[in-house]
Amino acid sequence: MPEETLERRSSVAAPLVFAVVMAFHFLSWWFDRLKKAGSASEMEIQLRREIRELLKEASSLSQPSTFAQAAKLKRLAAAKEKELTKIQESRSREMKHSYDLYLRVLFYTKVFTYFVLICWFWKAPIATISQQLVQPFGRLLSWGAGSHLGGHVMVGIIPWLILSTRVSRYVVKHFK
Repeated sequence: MPEETLERRSSVAAPLVFAVVMAFHFLSWWFDRLKKAGSASEMEIQLRREIRELLKEASSLSQPSTFAQAAKLKRLAAAKEKELTKIQESRSREMKHSYDLYLRVLFYTKVFTYFVLICWFWKAPIATISQQLVQPFGRLLSWGAGSHLGGHVMVGIIPWLILSTRVSRYVVKHFK
């Protein structure tokens, strides 16, 4: 009976741990993407529209008699561009600060979750793999889970977390 419970727990543990690691990497990628993208406010859109109209009107005034008026419109457009740049920079700082906070919380949550998983599965195998499949790395994979059992290698939590992290990084990187 205890062997059956241990076997059932380890058969579910490996995919569960991989799913948790994958979720953390996907959330991290998603927050990074949101931080870089940002969204334009209504004020920024309005300023861009006004700048475009001013420059279009200034370019239509190409006669020598309307040169002063065209220069005045170009200066007004340049002033609005400076205002737009200032708004974008302040908005960028605010977004960076808020997303940095989210990423920091995500990092601490990930560290805590990994710690809990390591404590939970420290001496228990997370998966069993045929010894022939992992011939030179059997002892390395069984670190923290015990030894070999009837031609099978018991995979420990720390090697499984390392492997899951590498695979999930690769998947998320190619998901972009």
